[in-house]
Amino acid sequence: MSSRPPREQSNSPDENRSASTVLVTGATDGVGRATALELARRGATVIAHGRSDAKAQSLESALAATGTADYETVIADFTELDDVRELADHVAFRYDRLDALVNNAGAFFESGELTAEGVERTIAVNHLAPFVLTDRLRDRIEAANGRVVTTASAIHHRAEFAIADLETTTDYDGMDAYARSKFANVLFTYQLAERLDRATANCFHPGFIPSSGLYRNASLPVRLFMAVLSALPSVLTDRFTASAEAGAETAVYLATSGEVADVTGQYFDGTESAESAPKTYDEALQQRLWEWSESVVADV
Repeated sequence: MSSRPPREQSNSPDENRSASTVLVTGATDGVGRATALELARRGATVIAHGRSDAKAQSLESALAATGTADYETVIADFTELDDVRELADHVAFRYDRLDALVNNAGAFFESGELTAEGVERTIAVNHLAPFVLTDRLRDRIEAANGRVVTTASAIHHRAEFAIADLETTTDYDGMDAYARSKFANVLFTYQLAERLDRATANCFHPGFIPSSGLYRNASLPVRLFMAVLSALPSVLTDRFTASAEAGAETAVYLATSGEVADVTGQYFDGTESAESAPKTYDEALQQRLWEWSESVVADV
């Protein structure tokens, strides 16, 4: 994990500003980028996570253009749990409270590989990384009566979820693995909501966003298809696709709105609570995933 120096810029002293501090993961592309920029426009102190220094520099320029008073970009590889830990420790050292943690970073992999911990890497990036990050920052979040917002997906409805599948790449299918990881996001959110004392936890479906960058590791035909969809006029695609800005609206709503200040343990589609897959409400399965996650990260 590497950190770029925080930028501090002053606006007029009479300008109304938010006192909130928000960490957004996966903030250099897609929904995460749009979320970070909108929060900055609203006056939040934004800690923006990305995978590469070049993209972080581009994001810094965009954040500076919003006129935000404070922002920082940090680099971490979420396939490496040590990087996630270093990111959490960095944030905990610099900030004594965290009003919101937006667990947005996600990945789709065409080929199946195991991480150093023996975990399929889609579940490692999309579930274990936010699990570790949230756990290590829990005291900072609860100190602010804060919020944990996790980007899930409606694709979780198609998942066939079993703990045993999280540690194997046998008969690997990239979309199945992605769906499992999004199912895990919902299970994690529901169980986290039960465990938090002074904070809330919710997750959401951002919509189908071809331009998000999620499919950068997909096969060439899939990447080309997403590029074509992204290039088509919105009048042709609005019925089944969404923009990154539209997806970010829900993330910002859940992270900031007073309407959901006391709402926890919910799955959202837009600004409305929605039904997740029936099996996600299985409390025993939520608990098993939590215990499995603890056992994996404890071994590192």
